[in-house]
Amino acid sequence: MKTIKGPALFLAQFASDEAPFNSWDSITKWAADCGYEGVQVPSWDARLIDLDKAADSKTYCDEWKGQAAENGVAVTELATHLQGQLVAVHPAYDAGFDGFAHPSVHGDPKARQEWAVDQMFKSITASRNLGIGAHATFSGALAWPYMYPWPQRPAGLVEQAFDELARRWRPILDHAEDNGVDICYEIHPGEDLHDGVTFEMFLERVNNHARAKMLYDPSHYVLQCLDYLDNIDIYAERIGMFHVKDAEFNPTGRQGVYGGYQPWVNRAGRFRSLGDGQVDFGAVFSKMAALDFDGWAVVEWECCLKHPEDGAREGAAFVRDHIIRVTDRAFDDFADGGADEAANRAMLGLDR
Repeated sequence: MKTIKGPALFLAQFASDEAPFNSWDSITKWAADCGYEGVQVPSWDARLIDLDKAADSKTYCDEWKGQAAENGVAVTELATHLQGQLVAVHPAYDAGFDGFAHPSVHGDPKARQEWAVDQMFKSITASRNLGIGAHATFSGALAWPYMYPWPQRPAGLVEQAFDELARRWRPILDHAEDNGVDICYEIHPGEDLHDGVTFEMFLERVNNHARAKMLYDPSHYVLQCLDYLDNIDIYAERIGMFHVKDAEFNPTGRQGVYGGYQPWVNRAGRFRSLGDGQVDFGAVFSKMAALDFDGWAVVEWECCLKHPEDGAREGAAFVRDHIIRVTDRAFDDFADGGADEAANRAMLGLDR
């Protein structure tokens, strides 16, 4: 068995224009001071990384990664949630998602999608230059507006959406294969890959591509009323990344999964800081250890109540307390009397 690495922190929710969150040097020092051993980096945030340089220069990557190491943290993965989202956007969301892209492609869906694919290629190449073998992203969504349809969906609509989604992602996955990088899709509402069934639909269309993996985050399954522990057993071989995030779901006679258009604090389903929600992380970490997951346990802090800096510091301690240092021997080895084939045959009564 293998011991999970960590704790690590996804920096997307913390990067800002205020110190110490406004530069690579200061935010990595802050993360180490909070108790983290690694950081997952949003590749879209120019305050933290120059993606063009990272894709073009291994020297830049070595120096950038080295600065983090000097400050006490490793770089666990790059993330392209915003760019991955733009690989496939339904027109209903054009205005909302334009802000994820470079201003030069705003208002031009075709140019925006081409920009997003280029960003994905650069991030994969940068991961290779950094010596990192896994990458976090979103799938984007073409079919999401029809998730709970009225009127009913026309026959073939979802199938065509997934055919197109696979067509767009296949060259990216092939580039990932060429560079030795797994693409870990965060299974997330709002994405066409939002549960196990939709992941399987996509996987079938990319011919079970070896680089198509899952980013496992139990919080998104709690809010869907999906069995997050059974999910680990089902997809053990495809789980390439792990976000440690908590959530709670408290339905009432007035509100359920869909949330009634309420702000986060008033929803039946809410993200919470680690330990404040309903995820059984003792069981999650036990399953991950038993299944030999040897990636990073990455805290993704999101909470509708707690201050982020408090959540970050508490999260580091929480993960450290839950990581299981796996055993290198069986607990009953002390009673091993030794055996060979002859002894085994005798115990089974085969030579009588």
